[in-house]
Amino acid sequence: MTATTAAAVAIAPSRLRAPWLAGGILAVVVAVVVGVAVGPVGISPVGVVCELLSHVPLLGVHSDLSARDAAIITELRLPRVVLALLVGALLSIAGASYQGTFRNPLADPYLLGAGAGAGLMVTLAIVSSTATLGGSDQLVPLAAFVGAFGAVAASYLIGRSAGGVAVVTLVLAGVAISSFLTAIQAYLLQRNSDNIREVYTWILGRLTVATWTEVALVLPYFVISVVVLLMHRRVLDVLAVGEDEASTLGIPVARSRLVIVAAASLATAAAVAVSGLIGFVGIIVAHTVRMVAGTSYRVILPLSILFGGAFLVFADLLGRTLIAPAELPIGVITAFIGAPFFLFVLYTSLRGRE
Repeated sequence: MTATTAAAVAIAPSRLRAPWLAGGILAVVVAVVVGVAVGPVGISPVGVVCELLSHVPLLGVHSDLSARDAAIITELRLPRVVLALLVGALLSIAGASYQGTFRNPLADPYLLGAGAGAGLMVTLAIVSSTATLGGSDQLVPLAAFVGAFGAVAASYLIGRSAGGVAVVTLVLAGVAISSFLTAIQAYLLQRNSDNIREVYTWILGRLTVATWTEVALVLPYFVISVVVLLMHRRVLDVLAVGEDEASTLGIPVARSRLVIVAAASLATAAAVAVSGLIGFVGIIVAHTVRMVAGTSYRVILPLSILFGGAFLVFADLLGRTLIAPAELPIGVITAFIGAPFFLFVLYTSLRGRE
């Protein structure tokens, strides 16, 4: 097969099949209902559904829940579930996009240093008293974006100078950048001990203080990054074949890669700003979708949004029920699942190169 033929195959129609789309939507619906129903005060799933539908105009659905239970749903649990959906979708689509543009199955928002970069900049903003977590402070996502994009760019440039963007070099570059930025962050925290508790609570990943304010804060970044990445899903299919083939078809490789990385970094930054560092979501969800639904990014990206959101809702549910009434940081849950999954992906990737 020639390079042109391979590229033509890559951009051939690859339709997202209705059963998979329906399965993704069903996963989101189930995650929302279960995530809202389960808690210290148990609420029946039917009551949850009726309460949610009662807020939809023209449906005429009436809720029989008490005012207390209705307030628990709309003011406490639903914002947390919605925020988990948005963060999970952002991390998943960012991971899939990094993997596509770098042609590397181990590319992940945190393995490439984006999490450490965003964390350092947000920590710097907090300890300098120029920003606060939560609320309507727009400086937090802006600082996170600068740190995430700078760290990913440094990892990519170092990995490329060390012999291309192969699996090992890119991951090692990301680990080195992450370690360096984390060391700077630790120094800042040591010099500003008054902020340690706030920053470390955020570093471990948390949705405990989720409100509609956080949802409104991350929503514009969610819309922008998701729209841009979905618009480039066909470009990612061509990049998967190779840069030369993409150039042959008239695709501006450098500009397209810059736009994709910027949008993925924006997605990561927005997620980090409201939830802290939650690792491995991009690897777990994107690779699971790739293994079961297909390798085209016209399939991977939309399904990563749906299943990524549902996955993080269930991960958060485990975090707040396993050791109730205390809560386990959601980053611990995703790391417990993601670490062995990462080793599996690394093993299969290295075996594939032999």
